[in-house]
Amino acid sequence: MAFYPEPVARLIDALQRLPGIGPKTAQRLTFFLLKRPLEEVRELSSALTAVKERIVYCTTCFNVTDQDPCRICADPARDAAVVCVVEEPNDLLAMERTGEYKGLYHVLLGALSPLDGIGPDDLKVRELLLRLEDGPAREVILATNPNVEGEATALYLAKLLRPLGVRVTRIARGLPVGGDLEYADQVTLTKALEGRREIS
Repeated sequence: MAFYPEPVARLIDALQRLPGIGPKTAQRLTFFLLKRPLEEVRELSSALTAVKERIVYCTTCFNVTDQDPCRICADPARDAAVVCVVEEPNDLLAMERTGEYKGLYHVLLGALSPLDGIGPDDLKVRELLLRLEDGPAREVILATNPNVEGEATALYLAKLLRPLGVRVTRIARGLPVGGDLEYADQVTLTKALEGRREIS
């Protein structure tokens, strides 16, 4: 990128580090931004900075939030006896969009993936166990993604949770194998929640 001015090359390089953005897309985005009014670009810059400065993880459920505990954990109308375990904050948002689930959440911030060096200590598993020992939960819904990593994570968690005396369920099929909760439609997620079953 020696033929680009240094600020342009720097932005292209920075954009390429984002997931799903290759060199061509990074170039297109850079030249798109160059055409936009300065105030619009400043607003984007301000939004990026605000996300890093003001967003934290909820110390209860590990969802992203600008207040701690997050709005879901602080809501007295939520059913504290049911905890839905998801991999990422995007998965929690997908579940909330259904409008069907009224319990609490626990975000693992990933899934078990030995090939990528991600083990139980890299996830919020210990925090989940401590939370369940202290709290009134009677059911834990394992809503990890229906792929190899998600299934391995669900089976691992089920084994850990059974001795705690809580009902452990898994969201039903209906989500495509290899897919992510984030991309599922509301009807599919609603059916998956309704058809959840005990893990044996």
